[in-house]
Amino acid sequence: MAGTVSFGTAIALLEYSSIAAGIAAGDAMAKRAALEVIHAGTVHPGKYLVLVGGGVADVEEALDAAHRLGADLLLDELFLPDPHPGLVAGLTGAKVHGEGEALGIVETDSVSAVIVAADAGLKGARVDLRQIFLADGLGGKGYLLFSGPLVEIEVAVEQAVARIPGELKAWRVIAQLHDEMNENLLGDGQFASRIREA
Repeated sequence: MAGTVSFGTAIALLEYSSIAAGIAAGDAMAKRAALEVIHAGTVHPGKYLVLVGGGVADVEEALDAAHRLGADLLLDELFLPDPHPGLVAGLTGAKVHGEGEALGIVETDSVSAVIVAADAGLKGARVDLRQIFLADGLGGKGYLLFSGPLVEIEVAVEQAVARIPGELKAWRVIAQLHDEMNENLLGDGQFASRIREA
């Protein structure tokens, strides 16, 4: 499941409506605190994300630096101490190949909401984060896929949904996912890519 990737003991994500504001915020955060990681870049539709990780105090310092630049262009943010290792692996692109009898899907209106949902589901049940999708090609939304035993998937989805009631878009639990649908989920999630692969 999770590899040796570490974001430290806390992560924070800031979502800006302005690319310039996002770059300035990322710079201020990196200059203020000794962060373990900082990842920043554009996402659809024309937003800028800054994801940082490190010690709890350092991440809080970095957030303070970003807030001092002004919050008028800040659309959303999260601060997450003690992120689950499976979440960190998912954020860095790790995929779990769908072992387990059931699939859980949680779709949210924002990137920060899907990150919070993934962490809650992983901490609340014995499931794997199969994959997490953030903003690009999704109109700024996010979604995640959990895999595992049906009972555990039901608990994970319930925990995930409970953490994001105001942001939730949709959720589903699917028992015994069909092999052909599983094959579709293993590849690129975008429809045009699936057609080209065929």
